[in-house]
Amino acid sequence: MTPAGPPNLDLGRIKVLYERAEQRYLRALPLEHFMESTTQATQRKITVESFDLIHVSRPDVQCFNELLVQYPPPGGDPDKPGQVVPDNMVIIHPRPIVADGSYMTPLQPVGPFLVIEYVSKASVRKDAEVSYEKYERELKVPYYLLFYPDADELTLFRLGEDGYVTTRPNANGRYPIPELEVEVALLGGWVRYWFRGELLPLPGDLLKERDAERKARLAAEKRASEADAELAKLRAELAKAKGQQP
Repeated sequence: MTPAGPPNLDLGRIKVLYERAEQRYLRALPLEHFMESTTQATQRKITVESFDLIHVSRPDVQCFNELLVQYPPPGGDPDKPGQVVPDNMVIIHPRPIVADGSYMTPLQPVGPFLVIEYVSKASVRKDAEVSYEKYERELKVPYYLLFYPDADELTLFRLGEDGYVTTRPNANGRYPIPELEVEVALLGGWVRYWFRGELLPLPGDLLKERDAERKARLAAEKRASEADAELAKLRAELAKAKGQQP
């Protein structure tokens, strides 16, 4: 995958222009932008922590949280970047991506590979219409996952020749993203992730599992120690009995 920007750009000039656009965007954010429902916050946490686990085995899979994406709009003024902020964004690249204030596609080695939006009642038009068009027609993001927590509904779009098409679940009832070795599906009302066929446990589950294993190990060690002590006691009693025989 190549950067989203057109060739022969003055990258130094683009960087300055995009940094200014980034500051204008931040200053213009309304207060409600910084407020998030518990549902959206929980789903975001599940996604970020799941991709943290994936990153251990696939360092090239990198996940970003609410990062402003800036890009040259096709056919538009290159000095006025297009802007969109996905709830989560995943890219594929073998080296760590550095993106502080925004993800400037002309300056990055790759564009977004997967974008994820969690649609609230207040953001239906933004996520389902405005952002959809930007991801499909302008950024041409290969995968777009849309989750409606209130409706318990998930849709995964894949970019085809004529735009986005909805993907169908596999035999396991999950939606595959082969390039990431990932499948997604709803489980318990949340979007959950399977990596190489295995459900990714949440960090809380991992801690519980680790504590359970630790307790089981300590219990086994205690039983072994008690068995050794009992055996030593029996041997001592046997030796004493033999010593008392005439």
